[in-house]
Amino acid sequence: MTTPTPLKLPLDPLKSDVESTIQTRNIIVQADTGTGKSTRLPVWAMSLGKVLVVEPRRVACTSLASFVAESLGCDVGSDVGYAIKFDYCFNENTNIIFATPGVVLRWFSEDKLAQFQVVMIDEFHERRAETDLLAALLLKNDKHRLMITSATLDSDRLSHYFDADVLKANVESYGVTVSYHARDSQFMPNARDIEQRLVPVAETAIERGGDVLVFLPGKKEINTCQGLLKHLDADVIPLHASVSDADRKRALEMGERQRVVLATNVAETSLTIPGVVTVIDTGLERRTHQRNGRTALALHAISQASAKQRAGRAGRITAGFCEKLYGAHAPLELFTPPELEREDLIETMLAAACCGYCLDELAFLSSLPEKSLKSAKERLLNMRSIDDEGHVTEHGRLLYPLPIDSIFAHLITGMTTKSNREAMCDLAAVLQTPMRVWQRQSGDLAFDAYKEWNSTLCDVVTSVAVIRGEQPDEVVVDTLALNEARVLSASLREALGLPQWEAASRFDRERFLRNVIEASAELIYVRREKRQQAFGNGSCEVVLSRDSDFPADPQAAIVFDQFHLAGKGSKQTTSYATCLAPISFKWIGEAGLGEWVVVEHQKRDGVLLDCKQRVYAGRVIETTQQQAEGQGLILAMCHQILNGELFPGVGAELIEAVAYWNLFQQFEAKQPEPTIDVSTWLCDRLIALGIESQDDIELIDEKDLTFEGIPDWELKDFVLKYPLRLTLAELHVSVEYNKIKRTVIVHHEKGSRKDGPKRWELPQWKGWKIQYKKASRVITII
Repeated sequence: MTTPTPLKLPLDPLKSDVESTIQTRNIIVQADTGTGKSTRLPVWAMSLGKVLVVEPRRVACTSLASFVAESLGCDVGSDVGYAIKFDYCFNENTNIIFATPGVVLRWFSEDKLAQFQVVMIDEFHERRAETDLLAALLLKNDKHRLMITSATLDSDRLSHYFDADVLKANVESYGVTVSYHARDSQFMPNARDIEQRLVPVAETAIERGGDVLVFLPGKKEINTCQGLLKHLDADVIPLHASVSDADRKRALEMGERQRVVLATNVAETSLTIPGVVTVIDTGLERRTHQRNGRTALALHAISQASAKQRAGRAGRITAGFCEKLYGAHAPLELFTPPELEREDLIETMLAAACCGYCLDELAFLSSLPEKSLKSAKERLLNMRSIDDEGHVTEHGRLLYPLPIDSIFAHLITGMTTKSNREAMCDLAAVLQTPMRVWQRQSGDLAFDAYKEWNSTLCDVVTSVAVIRGEQPDEVVVDTLALNEARVLSASLREALGLPQWEAASRFDRERFLRNVIEASAELIYVRREKRQQAFGNGSCEVVLSRDSDFPADPQAAIVFDQFHLAGKGSKQTTSYATCLAPISFKWIGEAGLGEWVVVEHQKRDGVLLDCKQRVYAGRVIETTQQQAEGQGLILAMCHQILNGELFPGVGAELIEAVAYWNLFQQFEAKQPEPTIDVSTWLCDRLIALGIESQDDIELIDEKDLTFEGIPDWELKDFVLKYPLRLTLAELHVSVEYNKIKRTVIVHHEKGSRKDGPKRWELPQWKGWKIQYKKASRVITII
């Protein structure tokens, strides 16, 4: 086999330095994207043994493996291979493997990557959560030679962290002319009318010649712009995480026609798009961040480092141009914050535990937020995935290998029957696929037909049916997304020893949902009484998304999926529920959820009854009456005594005696005692008297319920000085004292007098400000 003559790349002059340094030291190579870092360094490192290259994106793994294999004159899968989610192409003799971080972390959890001598983390400046964790694990394990590539990060800081030598590549550029299209020099990247503002800039770039690369924040904007640019005499190509293989190939290979590639920041690093003369940068990206305790997805302005990366995609083959849709002095942040500072740490903490380490004992390039660490530990403890010391449990080890979020892995393992496990695998596959797998046709006729098929309007029923090919015509399915979901479902089923979806067990909706309630009760939400679009579970709130046909009548639901969007306020985050299953209050009660609250006591046919409500997340889901007994009986008797139904007059005397006692402790007592709650005192007294049944009340009399408060010789003078009630001519008032403000508030209770009390009618209260309050009117008595 003849090795092809390699294309000369800007990194090639560093070859001898890399080969000599890597024999004894970790190395950091700092160079722009497109200089050859990803393709040259693994080949040069093969002298030390097998090389594992960690690439942040799947498309980069497959593309780079193909490029390197071609440069070495071999087929992909022999000397050079790749491993990505659900797809791998290598053998035991493969010397270079390109793999995504998730795959590498699972390998690390198995044998600490013992078969590799060199690990290269490519594009480390992106600061992905998985690559940051992997770096910390590799440094802790200290068994591999490390190569780190970065285009923008502080090289001195990286050198200290990795204990590595830094090598920099000088890149020749034909130069990039930067132009700004904004109202003023400090105009920040803005999504408003972004598509319309882009069109004239793109038209000018096409006239200039050469291919055009447009950076847009997401698939939604790409699809809109693709439609708006159809009139151009060019091949308009989308490039994002979920494009087809054909579109990806068109984007990464030059064709006969002039191209306009509409890309997310997937084209910012890792992938080199040949032939680009003009870059159009909207200055926007979608990224996650922690907000009000949740990981929210929102539009953000890019960092200065990202802006530099994007501009650098032009000027490689000829003089280039970068058209920026924001101001020259827009106050962009210097670097994009690391994912570990922006997202919750549940998956990261579980991965670290499965690799044999507690997350807080690893050294990271930047510190982890304490609040996120605490929240992640609480969630994993609740799922029984880690123990109190942070070590992984057997249940956690079972969850981790499943290629889905831990909550869905937990649900799958919590299913008690084979058919329920199969259904949860299918549902999780739909919800974990980045693209939307299905949606209902619009229109009333389509809705009526859909409802006839799915009478409960349960999103779970439709999702499971779609995976199994059992959906009606009114459900529109994205074939590309469905294929990806089915691959995930097949992987989950195979890992759990379940039959594939073609031979799936019968799905019983009620049994499945009741099983989910048993496994993860926190997924149960109930409607807010006054805001029917909002649902709560006692700790957080979600709003019904337009993606769901959840009906108006059910007052409770299991919420399987949600996304969080940042609002206008600094702490406002709105969570949207996107996959719901209607359930009844009855199911919640039968699961033993919620708390019983005694709301009142009644006496029927001489029997004391407790009127009780079961309350879940602020909603009453069940009401019942039962004979009072135990503590409930004591509370009922206490209530009857205080409102005068039992021992008439005793309750009023107790209330007044205890009120004077508490006031005395504030104003006169030399050694104040804690204040007393009259209901608590009376309940304790009834228990002390041995009351165990309703008949026992006949064994006590009024004297047994006397409160020994202020001594009689002090009480009379104290009541004259600080009365709680006063009877004046045609006026009855109650009195409130505020010691801190030295204010007495006289409250109107009843009486025909139109004006308030006179000062001479009231006690002296020297040094106190006196106010009279009737309804909402407050006047000062002089």
